[in-house]
Amino acid sequence: MNLRGTRGREDPEINFIPLIDVLLVILIFLMVTTTYQRVAELQITLPEAEADAAKQRPKEINVGIDAQGRYVIDKTVFTFTTAEALADMLRRTAGDAKEPVVIINADANATHQSVIHVMEAARQAGLVRITFATQTPAK
Repeated sequence: MNLRGTRGREDPEINFIPLIDVLLVILIFLMVTTTYQRVAELQITLPEAEADAAKQRPKEINVGIDAQGRYVIDKTVFTFTTAEALADMLRRTAGDAKEPVVIINADANATHQSVIHVMEAARQAGLVRITFATQTPAK
């Protein structure tokens, strides 16, 4: 006795659409949360720039930083101890000038931290106009 009849047997069907949806969500999550850094790929030689000289300038405070991390503020050698001491020296050098410009003359091989010390001290001294001295590239 044949109770099932003569129907053919159907193969089970696998639905891939939910699987693709889940994989796309995982892919989007990974793309959003992943950070890409190319720090190791950078090979930078600084500083060089081409720019026109300013026509009229306010009082300038020249801060020099050499490759060994020594500071010179307007031809006065300064030994760095703290950012507060550097800020006091910048205040004294600025005097009563209105909005003086701090020009950082850093050696290309000077540490980044040395430049940050000067920027932090200028902020503490209330000197908000900061620029960097560069040289034109050799042709």
